[in-house]
Amino acid sequence: QPFPVKPPPLVPLEFGPSLVTDISPEARRHVLQRLESMRYGPIFTPTALNRPTVRLPGFFGGASWSGASFNPETGRLFVNTNNIPREHQLEATVPGSRDPYRNTGYGRFVDHEGYPAVKPPWGLLQSLDLNRGERAWQEVLGEFPELRARGVPKTGTENLGGTIVTAGGLVFVGGTKDAFFRAFDQESGRLLWETRLPWAGYATPCTYSVRGRQFVVIAAAGGGKLATPAGDAYVA
Repeated sequence: QPFPVKPPPLVPLEFGPSLVTDISPEARRHVLQRLESMRYGPIFTPTALNRPTVRLPGFFGGASWSGASFNPETGRLFVNTNNIPREHQLEATVPGSRDPYRNTGYGRFVDHEGYPAVKPPWGLLQSLDLNRGERAWQEVLGEFPELRARGVPKTGTENLGGTIVTAGGLVFVGGTKDAFFRAFDQESGRLLWETRLPWAGYATPCTYSVRGRQFVVIAAAGGGKLATPAGDAYVA
């Protein structure tokens, strides 16, 4: 398997004790105890039989189905990423089946409270300088207010739905479990604006112009694979 030399990986490409969550002693202890009975290692570690295998990147990425946005004038690419471990395993099927093994599922690997088993950040917005093959900046994307209230630094959240970048220098992205829609400065990565959507916006926004006035719109319906409250709205 060839590995690119540049740019650097967007997310960790392995899992082990050094990457176990540190948001609380209880969370770390729970995950380390579970890890004793699991298989883990670098990307492409073969799946174990009758024993969970940890996958990092998980099945939603790294970068996900929503892809990235690109500014051809600056050579910058903007992509939101996940750092969410998954666990799955193989088990034998009944004798005579067409396939000797089956996959038991794609469960999230979490701590005792349901938060990801890996150290934060769990969600990032990243900018890559494609002219140099280097990361220009990265910012934590999303948060869990209940963790912030306990003194845990901003963690980011799992996110689904991509970015758009505008000629005016903004990067728009939704996608986070906290249901915010945000605009970042494309040069520095600084958060410039955010608003709470009625439901999470697990979608890539679009932009259009009417009589010289530019709008950005995102589908905000929540629910789905991240299982947050569900609704039905387009927000412009």
